[in-house]
Amino acid sequence: MKTAFLIAALALLANAQQSVDQHHAGVVVRGDKVMGFSHDKTTHHFRLLKDGGAIEVVANNASDAESRQEIRGHLQHIAAMFKEGNFNAPMLIHAQSPPGVTTMKKLRSEIRYEVQETPDGARVRVSSENPKAIAAIHDFLRFQIRDHQTGDATTVGADQ
Repeated sequence: MKTAFLIAALALLANAQQSVDQHHAGVVVRGDKVMGFSHDKTTHHFRLLKDGGAIEVVANNASDAESRQEIRGHLQHIAAMFKEGNFNAPMLIHAQSPPGVTTMKKLRSEIRYEVQETPDGARVRVSSENPKAIAAIHDFLRFQIRDHQTGDATTVGADQ
């Protein structure tokens, strides 16, 4: 009886891991299409800051000018969409609406999106003075960290 239970529990764990792996593979494939650049050639980071956070993408190879330009163009586009309350891109990439989006849409006039070029790519600095907007930004970025499996810190300012 105990052996049968153990085998069933292990099978459930294996199925759950396979489901997580399949979901992540989908995020990568859909992300490459929506973003217009390769996950293999770039690295994403999501930072939680006291007044919001940042979405950062860099080319893995310093001489990869094409990826740098694609990153910069995508993040300019994303910042403009988010400013208008349009979060369709994350929905398409993740196959669900990320946490925080409803509040970010509602409070969009109180959230700033500033694109900053970096030597190897770009970042979108997302900030607000409204505590509800900041909490929503943090929820959104924590989801991105988990779903993109970046390993970034999920606490505010922990890796800055």
